Amino acid sequence: MIEIISIDLSNYCSKQCPFCYNHSNKEGNTIWQPKEVIDFAIDCIENGVKAISLGGGEPFEYAGVFEIIKALYPKCYLSITTNGLPLEKAETWEKLLKHQPDKIHITIHQPQDEKEIKRVENLIVKLSKTNIKPGVNLLIGADKLKETKQLYTKISKILNPSQIILVPQRYSNQPTPKDLSFVTNGKPFQAPSCILECKPPKDFVSISWDKKVNFCSYALEKQELKALNYQGLIESLTKVNWKSCC
Repeated sequence: MIEIISIDLSNYCSKQCPFCYNHSNKEGNTIWQPKEVIDFAIDCIENGVKAISLGGGEPFEYAGVFEIIKALYPKCYLSITTNGLPLEKAETWEKLLKHQPDKIHITIHQPQDEKEIKRVENLIVKLSKTNIKPGVNLLIGADKLKETKQLYTKISKILNPSQIILVPQRYSNQPTPKDLSFVTNGKPFQAPSCILECKPPKDFVSISWDKKVNFCSYALEKQELKALNYQGLIESLTKVNWKSCC
């Protein structure tokens, strides 16, 4: 039973981080149309899916994101992962206040970048004054553990651990579970389960910007959706030949 679906709306992102799993960039493409996302998601929700996560690319640089939020928010738990930069624009922020998801996770890619950290902190405080629950996706590279530990300690003063997800950087700079424990001072933390063992999850699937599916965003050999509905999703998953991304 699939309960959580992640959908990458595009692979367009003006930030263009070199380590992006989606290879998002300023010349990125968009294939999903807003109505396709809405109809597909609603059919999945009607078949037992409880939560939808929207990503990218940068979802707030996708033209139809607020149309999608408006349609899906009453029907499921809706979260969005963003670098937060578009939300600094007054027009985008006003639209967000009008069409609010349940949760927004803001990514921090450079734990040593004081400017980025301050920007995210300000956005967390700003979101905390709305009905949107804020969270952070903290990218962890094996070469910046000390800086990341300092940042985690700082963020933990404004968010609880359940709102902070540690995201191991792939591939050559990937930290170990022990490294993640170092970052959190040995305290319990949120991170992808594959940090311990690479295996397909039972209740989660990831759908890429080009309408292909696998059980993990990083997984290789994604299968094209047979149809833009729940049945098509299930049929495509049966064709997946699971392989480690490492």
